Amino acid sequence: MSTAPVVRRCFALFLHTEERPRLDFGALLSGGPALRFDLCWLALAPHLDAPVELDAALVEAIGRIGASQWVARTDVEAEVGSERLQRLLECGLVFEQEIATPARVRDEGLRHAQWHPLLATAHAFSRWGGVDSLAAQDASQIRSTADLIATGGLPPPHHHTRTDALSRMSLERAPARLLDTLMQRRTTCRNFDRSPALSATDLAVVLHRAFGEQARETIEPGAVALKKNHPSGGGLHPLEAYLLVRRVESLCAGLYHYNVEAHALDRLPLPADFDEDGFSRTMVAGQHYFADAAVLLVVAVRFPRSFWKYRRHPKIYRAILLEAGHASQNLYLAATDLGLGAYVTAAINEVEIEQAFGLDPLFEGPVAVCGFGPRAGTRMTVELDPAGRVWDASGRLKQQE
Repeated sequence: MSTAPVVRRCFALFLHTEERPRLDFGALLSGGPALRFDLCWLALAPHLDAPVELDAALVEAIGRIGASQWVARTDVEAEVGSERLQRLLECGLVFEQEIATPARVRDEGLRHAQWHPLLATAHAFSRWGGVDSLAAQDASQIRSTADLIATGGLPPPHHHTRTDALSRMSLERAPARLLDTLMQRRTTCRNFDRSPALSATDLAVVLHRAFGEQARETIEPGAVALKKNHPSGGGLHPLEAYLLVRRVESLCAGLYHYNVEAHALDRLPLPADFDEDGFSRTMVAGQHYFADAAVLLVVAVRFPRSFWKYRRHPKIYRAILLEAGHASQNLYLAATDLGLGAYVTAAINEVEIEQAFGLDPLFEGPVAVCGFGPRAGTRMTVELDPAGRVWDASGRLKQQE
């Protein structure tokens, strides 16, 4: 016995207006403004790879179709019209229950992953693919601080003082300890030495300090709490480390996953026609000085690990990004302690990283790339070192104290 088809809208959907400029030659010839702006509607749905352009009729129609319950197709057609419904089905914003299209399967996975819909949309549509950030900077003709000031004026003051403060109490400056010395040497490295290989021991130390398991405790059968060297929302530790190894002793160059439980590197298959140099630059969106690191490490997130506890929670994504920051700082300090350079960048091409490592961004997605390795002896690319702990006045690398 067949049943009547039923439909419903996708789980997460936000409508965004965009103004598109066009030349109006008629207005120009009559003395009016030559540039006109056409308003269009874009549907942002994280289960789809790109925004979907809608006309006003489809915007009105999509607003009449619910995302929770399956409703008879005939009833929806009576409400919005059969032609409009068919167009929404074809573009993957509405689904028929009995037809497992790729868009519908992905939407089901998104529902079960317990994303907050606004955060899922922001995460999906803030990802880069094929971006060269340095080329974009050159195209903007803003290449220096002087250019920034000329374009946008001076930045906000480097110090902030509250004028409504009731009083001020001076604080003691304690004598420097070992941690202070280490933190003073911590700077972002843009000058890596491409000739020596990183030792396998140093790689293991950095990974264990930044991402490794330090201890564990069983809370309930099947529920284990890990002790790592950084805080994590709910103690869930959803971060994963994926590596592009370029120059490490006794280790083949290639793609790896850091297996925390075994404290080991699992080698991953390489994509067809894999180009190590090209991929390293793509990872960091054209920042060639970062691509030269001996190891490029992708900080990825297993979102269902956090969403198991914080289901569709509006704050958990912030907690995850905070955790990624904590882990990257530990990586900086671990590398600095070994006399290595390190960096972290959010200017990354997530799409190509996902493809290379086999990640689905709504279930295990990259949020940053860190790199580390031996520093170059001479500073060729500008680095910020206000304390003068890394470079001397001539741009030569200082000996570690």
